[in-house]
Amino acid sequence: MQHETPIRIYFQDTDAGGIVYHSNYLDYAERARSEFLYALGLSNTALIEKGVAFVVRRLEMDFRASAKLDDLLTVKTQIADIKNASVVMEQVVCRGETELVRMRLQLAFVDPHSMRPIRVPADVKTLFEKYMKPQGEN
Repeated sequence: MQHETPIRIYFQDTDAGGIVYHSNYLDYAERARSEFLYALGLSNTALIEKGVAFVVRRLEMDFRASAKLDDLLTVKTQIADIKNASVVMEQVVCRGETELVRMRLQLAFVDPHSMRPIRVPADVKTLFEKYMKPQGEN
């Protein structure tokens, strides 16, 4: 199962040629990860209050095509792997069936006050498992 977040491209997202500036895809992915949490009944605020946060430890991005002014995009978010203190997410930004950007992120779970690594809480792990990518799927 995957979570999908719609994103509309506005003038502020583009350069003088009407093409989305590359770093904006990171913002879209961040927004989609927050919407993913909301869909699970979580929020960053609620997690922080419980002593849980996650930070990007590693990020790979593969740019395949450009988005343009007024495009309606979808950011698809899926869990690829869950480890003891981190989770690997895959996010794909699409325009219709066309993949524009593919991202793979490792998110480390940390105590928000000390920023030291912590285990993925069991309740969060259970919720994330619902969005696990099937084995062998690209």
